[in-house]
Amino acid sequence: MNLIQETKFIMDKYGIKANKNLGQNFLINEEIVNGIVEKATISKNDLVIEIGPGLGTLTSRLLERAGKVIAVELDKNVLTILNDRFKLYQNFELIHQDILKTDLKELIQSNFNHEITSCKVVANLPYYITTPIIMKLLEEKLDLKSITVMVQKEVAQRLTAVPGKDKEAGAISYSIYYYSDAEIVLSVPKTCFIPSPDVDSSVINLMLLKQPRVQIENEAFFFRIIRSAFSQKRKTLINSLVNTKIISSKQEAESILSNIGLDPRIRPEELSLQDFVSLYTKIKK
Repeated sequence: MNLIQETKFIMDKYGIKANKNLGQNFLINEEIVNGIVEKATISKNDLVIEIGPGLGTLTSRLLERAGKVIAVELDKNVLTILNDRFKLYQNFELIHQDILKTDLKELIQSNFNHEITSCKVVANLPYYITTPIIMKLLEEKLDLKSITVMVQKEVAQRLTAVPGKDKEAGAISYSIYYYSDAEIVLSVPKTCFIPSPDVDSSVINLMLLKQPRVQIENEAFFFRIIRSAFSQKRKTLINSLVNTKIISSKQEAESILSNIGLDPRIRPEELSLQDFVSLYTKIKK
């Protein structure tokens, strides 16, 4: 039985349909499933947190490689499926919870031991909630080694863009770059899913840095500056910062930019991460 047949069999057996409200699309391409596990470089020393396991297609491959897999699933309709499929696995744990409300720090620490020494997140993320999940994983400063997730192709390009270099860069690109080394590792056509989504996907891998790329005293204010800079499309950096009241006047903004060697006509996407550090340093004083 191939993966397409297996998926349809499980859906028929349990009377399951993809939940559109939860952004469910079931992966049916064997090569992609195996590719995700390979790119995540899972070993017996790893605790894997899988977000939204669905029917357990990816879960079954992860269980073969990982020391332990904790599946965090919000949809109560698939809990029976997951429990039935993996009840004989000693290294499987299922948590019925919203990942955004889960205490991941405690979950990770309580599962570390002399055998399981690192944690990795692997997931096929729902498109509608991709950004909040990734930002939770990064901002909570969890003891994570890597994050390997499938997201919408266009989002993947933005998440992995190098600030100040790639035209796809947006506010979130700076956050990703601040915390990790990010790259697209797999391309996933929409035909790889049941039901088929409207867009293609990509798998990205974020390797967490031991320390953020730059040292910032007030991270909340630093990222508020970046978000404000990108809050108004096609505006210059000065106009965005003045309109969002990060800087009180255009004259003050021009003086600050001149002081740090930036053209007053510069646009936010042209700034490197270090440029924003220089800007932050001047503004906070």
